[in-house]
Amino acid sequence: MKNPRKRPELKPLFVERMKELLSDEDDLKKYLEIINYEPVNSIRCNKIKISPEKLKTRLEEKYKWKISQPWKEYPEVMIIDSNLLPGELGRSIEHLLGYYYVQELSSMLPIIALNPKPHEKILDLCASPGSKTTQIASDIKNSGLIIANEKSIGRIKILASNLERCGVTNTIITRDDGISLCKNFKKQTLEFDKILLDAPCSGEGTLRSSIATYKMWNLNTIKQLSKLQKKLFSASFDILKKDGEILYSTCTHAPEEDEEIVKFALEEFKGKIKIEKISAELPKEIKIRPGIKKWKEETFPEEVKYSCRLYPQDNNTEGFFLVKFTKLGN
Repeated sequence: MKNPRKRPELKPLFVERMKELLSDEDDLKKYLEIINYEPVNSIRCNKIKISPEKLKTRLEEKYKWKISQPWKEYPEVMIIDSNLLPGELGRSIEHLLGYYYVQELSSMLPIIALNPKPHEKILDLCASPGSKTTQIASDIKNSGLIIANEKSIGRIKILASNLERCGVTNTIITRDDGISLCKNFKKQTLEFDKILLDAPCSGEGTLRSSIATYKMWNLNTIKQLSKLQKKLFSASFDILKKDGEILYSTCTHAPEEDEEIVKFALEEFKGKIKIEKISAELPKEIKIRPGIKKWKEETFPEEVKYSCRLYPQDNNTEGFFLVKFTKLGN
């Protein structure tokens, strides 16, 4: 593990909430310790341009990087175990050519769980900077159709740049508010086989890489984001095909943005929705915790246990939450 970085002090309310989530004292201690360390250097091979085997050999021989592949079934996922200079991963010719994408390990899991197929029509509703869009395109080798949406023009430029660098040709970029876009697609009777809703969130899981999260965190933002996430889920579920799948994910631990959204989805679309058991679909090497069944005064449905929580101390990753639903047919 790298040397610890100097971090701002955690806000007392945040620590109090994490104590409730991680009731075991030793577990909490490990969490509070690991967030002082940066995440491992991880990349994902872009299979559109090069095979994992060729990329690994090339990087090891050219840069003398020590590379491991932590997930046996996913050789495209690599960890650079060498000591790197700041920004070194982004300056290599292989990165500029789009042979690999610098991506945090837990961020790769939603697409593994979504399991996109070559013939499918897929919507990435909140797509920038394009890590998961390019991962989908890599997995289905530029077949099918991806709609990648982003509201901010500045972030669209980043998205477009990453898609171009990675040689992605099966993707249409749209710029719209996610809710409005879904409503327009519904009017046009446009439906999708799979939808990724990697929702805007409070980012509690990114404390290892983002010092800004320490300063920005507050409870009011969490409550406002929870309202937005429910609206985004409702709008996107409306344009999902029967028997289609939607993957909801966040990089936060806040139950208001995680299990509360699961509860909302199951109640709002009762009889039309089914939560899937995805823990078995994820890499065997990853430790997954089930969704919590109670938070404060709110109790969540039994099925919430099929959602997945990732804590930094369990896998030496960032924090993440993901859950997959199927839209039931007639």
